[in-house]
Amino acid sequence: MKKDYKSRREFIKKSSSAVLTSAVGFNILSAQPLSQRNINSETLKVGLIGCGGRGTGAALQASKADPNVIITAMADIFRDRLDKSYENLKLENPDKLKVDEGHKFIGFDSYRKLLETDVDVVILATPPNFRPGHLAAAVEADKHIFCEKPVAVDAPGIRSVIETAKKAKEKGLAMMSGFCWRHDTPKIDTYQRILDGAIGDVHTVYNTYNTGALWFHERQPQWSDFEFQMRNWLYYTWISGDHITEQAVHSLDLMAWAMSDEVPLKATGTGGRQSRTEEQYGNVYDHFAIVYEYPNGKKGFHFSRQQKDCSRAYHVELTGSQGTSYIDVFRKHEIKGKEKWKWRGEKNNMYQNEHDTLFASIRKGDPYFDGIRMANSTMLAILGRMVAYTGQTLTWDEALNSQEVLGPELEAFSWDLKWPMKEVAKPGITKFS
Repeated sequence: MKKDYKSRREFIKKSSSAVLTSAVGFNILSAQPLSQRNINSETLKVGLIGCGGRGTGAALQASKADPNVIITAMADIFRDRLDKSYENLKLENPDKLKVDEGHKFIGFDSYRKLLETDVDVVILATPPNFRPGHLAAAVEADKHIFCEKPVAVDAPGIRSVIETAKKAKEKGLAMMSGFCWRHDTPKIDTYQRILDGAIGDVHTVYNTYNTGALWFHERQPQWSDFEFQMRNWLYYTWISGDHITEQAVHSLDLMAWAMSDEVPLKATGTGGRQSRTEEQYGNVYDHFAIVYEYPNGKKGFHFSRQQKDCSRAYHVELTGSQGTSYIDVFRKHEIKGKEKWKWRGEKNNMYQNEHDTLFASIRKGDPYFDGIRMANSTMLAILGRMVAYTGQTLTWDEALNSQEVLGPELEAFSWDLKWPMKEVAKPGITKFS
């Protein structure tokens, strides 16, 4: 994995150039040169914000990405989550865990306390609604960043992330997203061939994320309504962005990759809530079907669902002017074009590869930058949710300029907060704003 790092990293960087709408008006190629002040040849200290399963996994991978990395601070709104994360990290890699009690921060302001410490790199792995504010604060504090996908739940959040990304680029800060398939060897090899013309010009991308039911935490007597929502954040649009944004965005990112990260012109779609209708599941849908229309007649077709006891599918099918490609995300990568090809190499750990790439880039003084791409891929999911919720066809610019804010400002969060849950969206009745 180490020996071909450079070529793969260069390919990822080349193939992921951001394509921005005029509403954004920022070209990453015009950003200022990287600041050499961010090179750290000694110990790199890592802080974890958001101590759930994915955050714990990311922290473990960060601790293994460089021989001179230690985890020195942790933050979460729940003490029990932080304690569980700490014990798991201690069990897996105790020599890299150097978090004393004074650097275990609890509460909605815990992220700020962590950012005031001398950590060099922060891992942002809280529920998605917190991401724009945490990103802005981390860049303001001059920290390199690994942030989980998605990076926002609404368009104002995306616009905030884009502005934050511009500042990070100007400061020379690394910004790595959790769109992990971009660091998976089979997909890197397959997409490189596709983008080099193995199936000609790609004109149709069909992608799915059809899965079963996910976790749910039974209500405890001591929990308020607000704590119940925070413990079960998947099921509330204002916290998760719905499952098309929180989970199926991975498939949409694979679609974006195939489309050379060009953004669509518009989208139309549908969705609903048929099998997961109980009150405990908040206000999210359980299925989506979206059509994305791109320049030159290209189209992307997306289907996703979270329904118990239904068949599953997690794949991408591409049709080009000179062939096709089929990718079963976990098992098969093949091309039927000018030449038939199947991937038969040695699979890597894409999660570890993300962090290996991130920390190597910091050491090199050429920090990895994923800022605009992660915003655009997240916006694909938000656009899909918008057209499904409203039943309207929306352009990319209309969606990106939406004024709908799903959740409160970051500073407003407290355990006394009473945030009203919107009704389940009804296409044709729910209005776009």
